[in-house]
Amino acid sequence: MAILVLGGAGYIGSHTVYELIEAGRDVVVADNLLTGFKEAVHPKARFYQLDIRDRGALDTLFQAENIEGVIHFAASSQVGESMSNPLKYYDNNLYGTMVLLQSMVAHGVDKIVFSSTAATYGEPEQVPILETDRTQPTNCYGETKLSMEHMMNWVSKAHGLRYVALRYFNACGAHASGKIGEAHNPETHLIPLILQVPNGQREKISVFGDDYPTPDGTCIRDYIHVTDLAQAHILALDYLMKGGDNNVFNLGNGVGFSVNEVIEVARAVTGHPIPAEVSPRRAGDPAQLIASSEKAKSVLGWKPQYDDLNTIVSSAWNWHKAHPHGYEK
Repeated sequence: MAILVLGGAGYIGSHTVYELIEAGRDVVVADNLLTGFKEAVHPKARFYQLDIRDRGALDTLFQAENIEGVIHFAASSQVGESMSNPLKYYDNNLYGTMVLLQSMVAHGVDKIVFSSTAATYGEPEQVPILETDRTQPTNCYGETKLSMEHMMNWVSKAHGLRYVALRYFNACGAHASGKIGEAHNPETHLIPLILQVPNGQREKISVFGDDYPTPDGTCIRDYIHVTDLAQAHILALDYLMKGGDNNVFNLGNGVGFSVNEVIEVARAVTGHPIPAEVSPRRAGDPAQLIASSEKAKSVLGWKPQYDDLNTIVSSAWNWHKAHPHGYEK
């Protein structure tokens, strides 16, 4: 029996495939390679280039492979783009998931773990955020992910599908081997953007707002190492395999770091001065987002191994220094 990882050529997907294969699992990867990279796919995984909106291609895969569970990363995930092009997000995230669930139901595959987001909460009512807190997304990306959760819930009632939604915060870092890491074009994540300065790809880093109600005035976020995220997806799938009920879990370190703190750690790790320039605030940026991951720890037995900011930034620098242009030769 194999695990199907959709979006397994992407950042978090590829790291999850590496962890699955290291644990001796049989893995099938499907990715349309629009934002993923063939080079990021583990050589021991069987690869299908397909789009989840293509029902025929999905049916062919489910007929060819003996799939016992699905891990779903195949979605568009840029907040800014979701606001300027919302229909792309409804098409890829919602319509794509609908087609996937139709094919899963038709082929009797009844377990799915999927990558949701902290953006489902919108402006948090309290910090740290609990799974039971109000969900009121402030952007289209968060709205489509929350709608995907609702869709799975209704399919569960009608067809017996069982699902786990993992709402996570800022994924970061790279694989300990240095073989795979973060590569987005354009890059929007803080740590890779900071590391472009010592890599000679930008002169300075912009800090969007230094007048937030936080200790140093810059936004606070919960950074979670990509390998820890990967492990949580595997634990969630095992939880479903053992008969666990539908569930939602936050994934984070439960500790927030400010933008200025991340820049300081990057200066120490790289030995580069990394000039920073304060720019105006960005619309829709909450002052702080920190997760409570107590539920994932108690129910799934999840224990983040790389929760130290120095370790996270060092692993990212190890990858970016060796791959300044990502997977491009």
